[in-house]
Amino acid sequence: MVVNDAVQLTVTMTLFVVSYVFFRISVFVCFSLIFLAYFATMNTPLSLAGMAIERYVAICNPLRHSQICTVRRTHILIAVIWGAGAVPAITDLFITLATEPAGFFHSSIFCIHSNMFRAPAVYYKGQAFDILYFSFVSLTIIYTYLRIMFAARAATTDRSSAAKARNTILLHGVQLLMCMLTYVRPVLEVALVGAFPKHVLEIRYAYYLVIYILPRFLSSVVYGVRDDKLRKYLKGYFVCKLQRVRPITLLER
Repeated sequence: MVVNDAVQLTVTMTLFVVSYVFFRISVFVCFSLIFLAYFATMNTPLSLAGMAIERYVAICNPLRHSQICTVRRTHILIAVIWGAGAVPAITDLFITLATEPAGFFHSSIFCIHSNMFRAPAVYYKGQAFDILYFSFVSLTIIYTYLRIMFAARAATTDRSSAAKARNTILLHGVQLLMCMLTYVRPVLEVALVGAFPKHVLEIRYAYYLVIYILPRFLSSVVYGVRDDKLRKYLKGYFVCKLQRVRPITLLER
């Protein structure tokens, strides 16, 4: 998931910088950037589901965790996630190749998804994939969270481990909820652009920060704060409290 987030943030930041500097870029370059960004974005909820399942196995089936969550199966799961994430972007390409004239691919456009993929079929196909993927991930996270919560209540030992796993699943649910804000983007964008037509780029940049940056920032911060050693140092820096150094005398040596 770290690699996926790094790819997603790098590509989307490149896309925003290029859009601000050049405004119109080649269709081929635009497609390459949008393909990678869309691919990485679709991988995020699927990765959250995979991580939730791993926590569920670790808490509810601890004796079989090492047998179920092997390195080989982890690699297979990652390949399945990345393959499933690439399907929507690949179908967008096929629909565009079938519906757009040849001259379109030699032109320059302002690089956003609606300008690159103009066929109505792309919109409806995207809605179908979004509903399918996010429904699957939502049900997976809800199911694993409830099972872990019940396991934590029934456990007589190792309650702290179950509580940490439950909090991890809850964090994934919050991240998924923030990712699902993508659904309301068209409505909000139309309303805001209609109210502030001179600030289209600023509106899209704010949307980028809220939808793409904030969920990944939240994940890094929360996982970092949960680490005892890192939390101790962060607490010292944020409260601006320096450790007092007591000089050592010759007698103490």
